[in-house]
Amino acid sequence: MRLYSVVGACALVLGAPSLASAQAVAQKFAYINSQAILQASPAAVDAQMQLQKELEVMRAQVTKLTDSLTAMDAAYKKEEVSLSPTAKEARVKTLQQKQAEFQDRVQKLNDQAQAREGELMQPVLDGVRKVLDDVRMEGGYSFIFDIAAGSFIVSADKNLDITDRVLSKLRLSAPKAAAKPATGPATAPAGLSTKKPPTE
Repeated sequence: MRLYSVVGACALVLGAPSLASAQAVAQKFAYINSQAILQASPAAVDAQMQLQKELEVMRAQVTKLTDSLTAMDAAYKKEEVSLSPTAKEARVKTLQQKQAEFQDRVQKLNDQAQAREGELMQPVLDGVRKVLDDVRMEGGYSFIFDIAAGSFIVSADKNLDITDRVLSKLRLSAPKAAAKPATGPATAPAGLSTKKPPTE
């Protein structure tokens, strides 16, 4: 998950000064790398770890459903030659119904996973937003850009990069128990989708 909303809300749209004041006061600019912030933020890492634990439970449900459908399909194929046309039609109809139920369940689990990710990450994003506002005010910056959010910036002075400063403030504001080394990118989960069980 990336900080498009954070940057859009508090860094890029801060209200443009009038032409007169812009001429009178020199504006300061800075930039961050939101991807690096979310990879190293203790709160983001904790949220991602919690999400992965919950996703494992959901994936186990999907695996169980997949195994059940695969077993039904295998049983049908084994008995197919001995079934009457009417029995075949009934079995195929049952398999198709189970397949539809499986797809519906997987979709609901995916929706649940996305909603849960939003719940876990929202406090993280709120914390980053507050730190960005604090850093902007303390540094007297007019704008803070995000080079990881598809920015149009193609070249910039590295002295204007305040990513480390933002991370330092985030670590200071994090609970002591949450201050753990980053275990990897805090990216959105791939989802719960799995291969469709074979059906006739």
